[in-house]
Amino acid sequence: MAIQIPILRRGTPYDSIDKNPVKSVRTGELVAEVSQANAAMIRRDMRKTSRAELRAVPTSRLLEISAEAGKLFMNETLPLANGQTQTPQEYIDILSETSGLPHSLVRRNMGKIYQVFAEMPTILKGLTRGMDLSVIDNGSGEQAGVPVSFFAVTDALGVVLPSNSPGVNSLWMPAIALQVPVVLKPGKDEPWSPWRIVQAFIAAGCPPEAFSFYPTDHEGSAAIMDVCSRALIFGDQSTVERYASNPAVQAHGPGWSKVIIGEDCIEEWPEYVDIIAASIAENGGRSCINASAVVVPRYADQIADAVAKKLAEITPRAATDPDAILSGFANPAMAERMNSAVSEGLKTPGAEEVTAKYRPAGISDRLTHRDGSTYLLPTLVHCANFDHPLANREFMFPYASIVEVPQAEMAGKMGYSLVVTAITRDEKFLRDLMASSHVERLNIGPLPTTRVQWDQPHEGNLFEFLYRRRSIQWAK
Repeated sequence: MAIQIPILRRGTPYDSIDKNPVKSVRTGELVAEVSQANAAMIRRDMRKTSRAELRAVPTSRLLEISAEAGKLFMNETLPLANGQTQTPQEYIDILSETSGLPHSLVRRNMGKIYQVFAEMPTILKGLTRGMDLSVIDNGSGEQAGVPVSFFAVTDALGVVLPSNSPGVNSLWMPAIALQVPVVLKPGKDEPWSPWRIVQAFIAAGCPPEAFSFYPTDHEGSAAIMDVCSRALIFGDQSTVERYASNPAVQAHGPGWSKVIIGEDCIEEWPEYVDIIAASIAENGGRSCINASAVVVPRYADQIADAVAKKLAEITPRAATDPDAILSGFANPAMAERMNSAVSEGLKTPGAEEVTAKYRPAGISDRLTHRDGSTYLLPTLVHCANFDHPLANREFMFPYASIVEVPQAEMAGKMGYSLVVTAITRDEKFLRDLMASSHVERLNIGPLPTTRVQWDQPHEGNLFEFLYRRRSIQWAK
C-alpha cells in the first residue's frame, strides 16, 4: 500500500482528494501519494497565519528545541500520517527510491541537516553578527553598546523547494529559531526531507502552527509567493531573473562556483587535484556550491588531464553501495536535455571534453544507465576562453569547464560566483577578489567550494531578509 502524505494546514494534517503519485525512479512502482493543495486553499489559510505561537516561545527555548529535533531527525522513528511512521533507515530507503540519490548521499545530506539543527546557535550568531538573541524576544536591546531594535517584516516565510538535494532545506530551518513560521512547498519528487524536518521540530516541542506544508502545482506555488511577504525559491537562471527586482523574494539559482589558482601557486597544481575534483563531484555535483569552472593562469592542459582521470573513476554504483557518488535522475528527460546541451556545445570550436578518453571500458557515452536509473557521468571540458558557450555553464551533475586566463584578468572575466576557492597567497589578488561584487563567498586557500562554515551565511542573510532594524531612543 502506498504511503499517504497529507497537507499540513498550520500543523493540522489534511487529506485531499487530489493526490500526486510518487514513483520509484528504478522500477516505476507507486510508493506514495501526496495530497495536493490548490491555490484557493493556500490563500484562504494564509489569512490566519500568525507569529503568535512562535513568539510565545523564547529564542533560547527554540534553540533547545532545535538541538533536540536534530537528534530525533537523525535517530528516531517519526510520524508520517494516518498512524504510519518512518524510521531513519526507511527515510533513507524511500528518498533514494524516489529521487535517485544513493544511500551514501542521503546519509551525507542527513548529516548536513542534523548539523544545522545542532549548530543553530552558531548559525544565528553569524546571521545576527553576534547580537544578543534576547533582542528578538524583546524587540530591543543593545549591540556593541548601541541601542538596537528589530521587527519582523513578515508573518511567514514561503519556501518553494526543489527535488534535487535534501540539503537545500538547511536554508529555511533557521527561520523557526528566528520566530518566523514557514510555508513549505516541497519538490514534487522529494516531500520526505521537509516533512521529516517538520515532524522532528514538532516532536521536540515546537508549536505545530509554525508549519504549513502545501504540495501543489505552479499556481499554488505562485500563491505562496504572493501571500508571503518574504519567500525563498529555487530554480534556474530564468527563475533568478524573474525575481531579481523583487526584494521580497530571495531566488536561489545557479551558483557558478569556481576554483581559481593564482600565479604564485600554479607551480604547485598537482597538490590541488583532489580539492578540484571534490569541489566538482561532492553531493553528486547537484549543489550550487559545486565548482562549475576551474580558472588557472597556465597548465590548463595538464590540470585538466589529471582532474579528468580522477573524475572518470566515478561511475554509477548500486544505490546501497557506500562508495556511490553519482545520483540517478528522477526525470530521465532532464538528463537527456543536459546531455544534449553539452554535446551541442562541444560542436562549437574551442572546447574539448577531457573526461571522454578516460571513461571505463564499455562506457562510451556521458549518458548511461544502471538498475533502471539514468545517470550522467562526470564531465570536464577544456575551453579556450570564457566566451565559449560551455565555459560558464552549470548542470545538475558533476560538470565543470577549465579555462586558462591571466591572473590580472580573472576577476573581470569570470563573472558571478556563489563560491570562489582562491588558491593564492598574493595579497593584492586577494584584495581584488574581496573587492569584487561578483563573489558571494570566498574560500582562501585549498578548501573545496563545498566546505561550509556554520557562522557564515550561505547565500544572502536570512535574518536581514526576515527582520528590519528600526531606530530607537529613550528619553533621559
